[in-house]
Amino acid sequence: MIIDVWAQPTFVSAPNRLPMPEVRRLAEKSGSADRIEARIGPDELVAEMDAAGVDVLLLSAWHRPGGWVVSNDDVAQFTTAYPDRFAGLASVNLADPVAAVRELHRAVGELGFIGLRVVPWLWELPPDDRLYYPLYVACVELGIPFCTQVGHTGPLKPSDTGRPVPYLDRVALDFPELAIVGGHIGHPWTNEMIGVVWKHDNVFLDTSAYLPRYYPAELVHFMNTYGRGKVMFGTNWPQLRHDRALAQLDQLGLSDEARADFLGGVAARVFQLPAGRAAATN
Repeated sequence: MIIDVWAQPTFVSAPNRLPMPEVRRLAEKSGSADRIEARIGPDELVAEMDAAGVDVLLLSAWHRPGGWVVSNDDVAQFTTAYPDRFAGLASVNLADPVAAVRELHRAVGELGFIGLRVVPWLWELPPDDRLYYPLYVACVELGIPFCTQVGHTGPLKPSDTGRPVPYLDRVALDFPELAIVGGHIGHPWTNEMIGVVWKHDNVFLDTSAYLPRYYPAELVHFMNTYGRGKVMFGTNWPQLRHDRALAQLDQLGLSDEARADFLGGVAARVFQLPAGRAAATN
């Protein structure tokens, strides 16, 4: 099974809700601007997944200061249409912690979502800020992972919020029952992130936003040896196409066991799939 743990619907429903102009600047630099604002609905996305051999996509909502970019209900249009192919990761208004917890409960209880994602650079607040902590408690109570971004910011925003130490390390110490997934490999602090992932049983890493040819050698070694079972496949779709990313996997030299864990085994365990998907249909 191939599970992509970081994707989001295209922004066509409200292109003016893009996180900031720098997101479009990045999309233009990477050649994905046309895809970010293309009209790609559930049927078209499933067809693209089928062509690449991708079984499940975790689709994330986005909330920025000031409003929604992609709402939880936007994501639910996909998860409702294909509950066996899409699973939702909720977003919330971090600035309003009481409403944020209520929205998270709604997304999980009513929409069947299986995790929460907050992108720290959007808020310019690292993940050990007090505004996150009620959400961590809620995630533990709901039995869902917390997903976030680690590493520098491509958009022209401060990068310090994505540094694993001390921020994510402190959260893992405070919430040992909380499954934490850091996305975007942690560059330029990848070795620091590897250390945090190895140190904490509840911390994991995904490779979204980077093609396999650009994975650091230290990360590939970790995936293939003492870090087996700790790293998940992600693309940041629509930034990266699945077929392009998967075509480069053989360059990594992963063992069969490490490859199976990376492509879907770890995600299935951490996100409790397919049980998590089944909950969306009940």
